[in-house]
Amino acid sequence: MEYRKFGSKVDYKVSALGFGSMRFPYLPDGQVDEAEAIRMVRHAIDNGVNYVDTAYMYHNGLSEVIVGKALKEGYRAKTKVATKAPVFYMKKADDFEIFLEEQLGRLDDHFIDFYLLHALNKERWEKIVLKYDVLKKMERAKKEGKIGSIGFSYHDSDFTRFKEIIDGYDSWDFCQIQLNYLDMENQAGVEGLRYAASKGLGVIIMEPLLGGSLANPPEAVESIFEMAEVHSERTPVEWALDFLWDMPEVSLLLSGMSSMEQTKDNLLYAGRSKVNMLSEQEKAVISRVQETYKDLVLVPCTKCQYCMPCPFGVEIPQVFEAYNKSASYTKGEAASLYKNLTGKADQCAVCRKCEKMCPQKIEISSKMKEIATFF
Repeated sequence: MEYRKFGSKVDYKVSALGFGSMRFPYLPDGQVDEAEAIRMVRHAIDNGVNYVDTAYMYHNGLSEVIVGKALKEGYRAKTKVATKAPVFYMKKADDFEIFLEEQLGRLDDHFIDFYLLHALNKERWEKIVLKYDVLKKMERAKKEGKIGSIGFSYHDSDFTRFKEIIDGYDSWDFCQIQLNYLDMENQAGVEGLRYAASKGLGVIIMEPLLGGSLANPPEAVESIFEMAEVHSERTPVEWALDFLWDMPEVSLLLSGMSSMEQTKDNLLYAGRSKVNMLSEQEKAVISRVQETYKDLVLVPCTKCQYCMPCPFGVEIPQVFEAYNKSASYTKGEAASLYKNLTGKADQCAVCRKCEKMCPQKIEISSKMKEIATFF
């Protein structure tokens, strides 16, 4: 495992790969495969991962419980644990403390090393964090020995709002942003990465594979990687991860791993990662891929599930997946995928509940109308 500085405010060398606990494997009956998830987390830690990330809402609350179990039998001492305060669920001033105590209980722990305010945007920053004095509550929790480093994850539309949050509090230790070779200017973007790093913050990257979509690229993209004169043996996953590890401002990548195979592959890639690892030729390959993708992605959905459940039964991420495949794969494959869905686009009642939760700021209701017409 390779290790990196976690900004200048936290004295900790963090593994280049962090274990994201949002996409644990499932059993055939639809339940999370707890035993396999625990085995995966422990295998990652045994091979050098020292940062495990979860959140209040992941797997409908089970993720924190499973992580807590995975860190028993001596594993807690080998890693740091991170989880996130569900800002979007806070309705009154004392909700912060209520959620924190519940999360400590789920994790079966007395201390959370890295505590984030989850999915901040302009509205949540102003109407919840500032209104309810959440930052002071975080500082008090830190003094009481319940949490360690203070950070936030960002889910808003542009760098300007990200900068407002960074500059709005002097004691941020770290932040978490979405970044991959297709999201260079979305949300905080590369500009946000560099700005946060310039302020001494550790910067964690989420969605390095854009919800897994960069792991299985369309044929036009895969052929570029296969025909590359440099490192053509790299998988699409490794290309995407190396693109980020190349950047000196990146502290670690979070990968939401769903199988032991993915875990082992990512550990292999992390073990040979380096800052400034890409040559100019390799960067040119990524540039060609970026240009090709511009014509293929119809909806920038990462399948994060924040929009779910839909009160009208629309399978939102799956609908978007089918629509995207109509551009990047065969239309027959896309049509077949859509046909087999039980919750199709025409079931959307335009309640817009999902749009309030979508990190990508997708205008879901209008897209559903477009998709229903298309199919």
